[in-house]
Amino acid sequence: MMLHYLQPAKLQSKKIVFEDVFSARDPATLEHLKELSSRRRVIEESINQSSFITEAIAREMSGGLTSHCLRDLQKLEQYLPLLENLIFHVDLVCSNHRVVRWISELKIRWSSALSSSSLFNLRGPKFFQIDNLRYELGMTLYLYAALLRERAIEILPADLVQSATLFREASGVFQHLANEVFPSLQSSQSVERPLEATPSMCTVMSIICLAEAQAVTIRKAEEKGTTVGLLAKLHYSITELLGEATAIVYSNTIEYKDISSSFLEFISSCKALHELRSRKYLAESVKIGEQVGVTIGVLRDALINVKRELPGEESWRSIFGKETDAASDMLRKYENENEFVWHEKIPCGDELPRLQGNKIANALPYHPKRWERELNFKI
Repeated sequence: MMLHYLQPAKLQSKKIVFEDVFSARDPATLEHLKELSSRRRVIEESINQSSFITEAIAREMSGGLTSHCLRDLQKLEQYLPLLENLIFHVDLVCSNHRVVRWISELKIRWSSALSSSSLFNLRGPKFFQIDNLRYELGMTLYLYAALLRERAIEILPADLVQSATLFREASGVFQHLANEVFPSLQSSQSVERPLEATPSMCTVMSIICLAEAQAVTIRKAEEKGTTVGLLAKLHYSITELLGEATAIVYSNTIEYKDISSSFLEFISSCKALHELRSRKYLAESVKIGEQVGVTIGVLRDALINVKRELPGEESWRSIFGKETDAASDMLRKYENENEFVWHEKIPCGDELPRLQGNKIANALPYHPKRWERELNFKI
């Protein structure tokens, strides 16, 4: 089993009406602006939970989609090409003072799903305004990636291959945000922004999605009867990936000073869980070579380490409990066997074999789509 954390997709946004701000020179441009507003409105209503549409009507409007997550992904896929086209044409006249004023008047505001102050604010989430269309693009793409990840979790029990693919797609979108979209906002250093609108946070999310894709791939490998030695390496690569994510977070304490403690616990708990699984498989691999003493040492070390990282979340503790119980049972079995048959010395510390990772999951590159329609403004 995997640990699940769905908070990254819990973003909210304030209303935007493009045609009320931008002055269109022709009917085609006005139509484009109105469609942008319409497409965005259904996203706003969904993520803000302000829609009055019944489940049956929502399903019919989406072409029969029963998954709420899939319906939101469909809405975003209809909005993003329109937004990309607006940005393309605004960039051509971005130095015009009227265009600058229009963008400011849009009042682009998004909340944070990973900020502790937003999560525990009784008056509702805190909204962050940045007067830049790439902020709107970035936060919309962030929501899209977070929902791809959520959909991957949703279908995990039924389709391991598709789930892994969606995690890899989500990783690619986060990677695109980190490298291509949010760096352009860094010039506005004085403007307060949500954690999600920083390149480093998107890199962290990209790594997490890769780790989750690897975890799903391991489940498929376990079903096929992959050797325990390779499974140990595959699990440890997840620990290494999440170690990279942790290092990014703690290398910039100012940027991450308001990060949710539950998010940090999710990363550390996943890291510890997969390290335990890696050590269990390593122990099995060593036992095949009839090194019972080393097997016992590996299992003892694994159980000592995991006790330091027990999570507070009840559903996660349950998964940890099953894993530690299985490791404890293995340990007791081999200790008894060693006591009565082998009488081998039990190594510890540096005497134990070192874990090695083997990463096989890679991000799928994201390629933006633009609905190419000429737009003309009164400037």
